[in-house]
Amino acid sequence: MATAEHPAYPVGLRLTGRKVVVLGAGQVAQRRLPALIAAGADILLVSPGATASVEAMADTGELTWERRAYADGDLADAWYALIATSDPEANARASAEAERHRVWAVRADDADAATAWTPATGHSEGVTVAILTTDRKARDPRHTAAVRDAVVAGLRDGTLVAPHHRTRTPGVALVGGGPGDPDLITVRGRRLLAEADVVITDRLGPRDLLAELPPHVEVIDAAKIPYGRFMAQEAINNALIEHARQGKSVVRLKGGDPYVYGRGMEEVQALAEAGIPCTVVPGISSSISVPGAAGIPVTHRGVAHEFTVVSGHIAPDDERSLVDWASVAGLSGTLVILMGVDKIGRIAETLIAHGKSPDTPVALVQEGTTAGQRRVDTTLADVEETVRVHEVKPPSVIVMGAVVTVGPRPSE
Repeated sequence: MATAEHPAYPVGLRLTGRKVVVLGAGQVAQRRLPALIAAGADILLVSPGATASVEAMADTGELTWERRAYADGDLADAWYALIATSDPEANARASAEAERHRVWAVRADDADAATAWTPATGHSEGVTVAILTTDRKARDPRHTAAVRDAVVAGLRDGTLVAPHHRTRTPGVALVGGGPGDPDLITVRGRRLLAEADVVITDRLGPRDLLAELPPHVEVIDAAKIPYGRFMAQEAINNALIEHARQGKSVVRLKGGDPYVYGRGMEEVQALAEAGIPCTVVPGISSSISVPGAAGIPVTHRGVAHEFTVVSGHIAPDDERSLVDWASVAGLSGTLVILMGVDKIGRIAETLIAHGKSPDTPVALVQEGTTAGQRRVDTTLADVEETVRVHEVKPPSVIVMGAVVTVGPRPSE
């Protein structure tokens, strides 16, 4: 038995192609089997019955299941065993066999009688975190799991950055920052931010995240990049390339998702032409998240089976518009319009002219997911006047369709 004087010795088992025996197919096995499968173990499961999830693993060929009770000799040629039947006497016999054959064995019903313990484990970007309690008598599985969760969360979100050698390979990450709430960036995006040398952002990026950056990180406001004879986007592309060529880790922080009206592909193409490696980290698009934060589902059973997202930054009567507004007007589902506040009058006129009901419910959600979020409801016929009277400003997401009235009415 491990004590404070003689704690368990931590080790990583390489089980690929090696026989692992699991006795019992209940909840304990259901939790432990996925990791054994991921490790490439040759798994023999011995149990008269199994949970539906474990049975599915057997049905798909991820393990071999013998539908019977444990019998002496099952562990003879195993490298590792998990003993987790509901029969304490069978568990004791299996544990004794494991001891005879020098098979490291975990025993679910009596950890003190086991020769191995399963640590609380988690993973983050190629690192496995395993937490073991040194003193069995003081062991609290909830505390162990909480320590594991805290370490993994810190590695994932960038709040825990372990110093390590990093090859200074030029590179850029296009990170979708989400709709505005700093908690809605992906864990990978937050980690890359924490590791960045340079961050190039704009007004739609989640600004609160910038305050968390270490002092050595250079933050560049894309709107303030001098571009002279270049277009603004070309100047941004050049800045990304320039800093990456200096051997820096560069993050281009965008609002929402880089590929949803974010010009992400333009930047990817420019970096590819310059030979700069680029990683794209998807973000939560405001087209879905902002309506959801305001209590509006973009789809709802029996109400809307589809939703369409269009850009409203170019008016329908502008020859540059690529939106087929006549077809959009004929759709019966939800219509989400981004960047359309200042063009909403002409958009509404066009939709009505092509047959969309003037009574179509409309919600305008300004600064969604942030502290300044507000929702204003109206109809398609009145939306232009509503924007004027309520002084609705960008960034706002416009939602049209019956889903606007599905949830509880917004507080006045």
